[in-house]
Amino acid sequence: MGNIHLDDLTDSPLFKGLAAKEIEFMSRMFTAHTVPEGKTVFVENMPGEALYLIKRGTIRISQMLCENNEQILVVLGAGDMFGELAVFDQDIRMTSARVAEDALLYSLKRKDFMSLASENPRLGMQLTLNIAKAVSAKMRTAKKDYRTMLSVLTQRK
Repeated sequence: MGNIHLDDLTDSPLFKGLAAKEIEFMSRMFTAHTVPEGKTVFVENMPGEALYLIKRGTIRISQMLCENNEQILVVLGAGDMFGELAVFDQDIRMTSARVAEDALLYSLKRKDFMSLASENPRLGMQLTLNIAKAVSAKMRTAKKDYRTMLSVLTQRK
């Protein structure tokens, strides 16, 4: 799959609690993608097949509100992870991901995640916990943002 070096991404929530040797072992499971500004990584409602780590660049995560009206939810940068749930199921994407600034992305496909978890159950469990914690943190942030928005809207009345 190529020469992927994850050593400078060890601060990513994906690798929390992992030894350098485990991160090095994982590097063979990732694929590198250079994606130019303006390109789409994935779109809402398409099946998910991989999670992504941002090595370089920025990614806009957005959601359609209605036809021709897309809301940017967050802008992610180096070290951030997105599309995590795709390694667990084949359900559709809930958001779209577009490149805001030329990016180097590392992807981990579901089949490779499952293979890794089968080969090394302890590592698979730690990755699963790390992904769950990252998703939980995103949900908490989203809830706070939603409450803030509602508060602002009710104060305007």
